Amino acid sequence: MSDHVVPHFQNDAGVPIIQIGSKEFMCVGANPPFDHPHVFLDLGNDNEIICPYCSTLYRFAADLGVGEARPPECVLKDKVA
Repeated sequence: MSDHVVPHFQNDAGVPIIQIGSKEFMCVGANPPFDHPHVFLDLGNDNEIICPYCSTLYRFAADLGVGEARPPECVLKDKVA
């Protein structure tokens, strides 16, 4: 499987806010091996949520597609050898 069923986002850049096009997602902190426990976050009816591990603020952006982020480098990509 090359894609995640639930989008995964990371914050290697250390940005304070990541805009995302998904209401349900996983935050991994930084890219592995510097990640924190992968935590499932659900915005529900809200438009913002803070990761309890890394304190990144995620904000829903309706103009982004599911699995997309702003900045785009915050989308966790599978690394293929």
